[in-house]
Amino acid sequence: MANRAAGKVTYIESTGKAHTIEVAEGWSLMEGAVKHLVPGIDADCGGACACATCQVYVDPEWEGKLPPKTDMEETMLDFAPERQSSSRLSCQIRMTPALDGIILRLPKSQH
Repeated sequence: MANRAAGKVTYIESTGKAHTIEVAEGWSLMEGAVKHLVPGIDADCGGACACATCQVYVDPEWEGKLPPKTDMEETMLDFAPERQSSSRLSCQIRMTPALDGIILRLPKSQH
């Protein structure tokens, strides 16, 4: 069964290079990045929320459209270098049609 695309996600490297890709509905934004070889999303734990190598900065206009951070995500973000108020783990955000067009920036430490 083919995955249905929910929309586009733009990942912007710390260098400014942008990667806009289609991400299937239900996939995590980390899965979309890894499957499309977006540099800077290492996902060392494979999406188990056990590391912080898929940290992204969510553009302010999108922050309110995301589910709140879980306690586990907060804990993992405490270990993330360059954490900001807009930091999220991309493995914890599932793609939905409402997120079509979301913009995520990658920390310099993940370059």
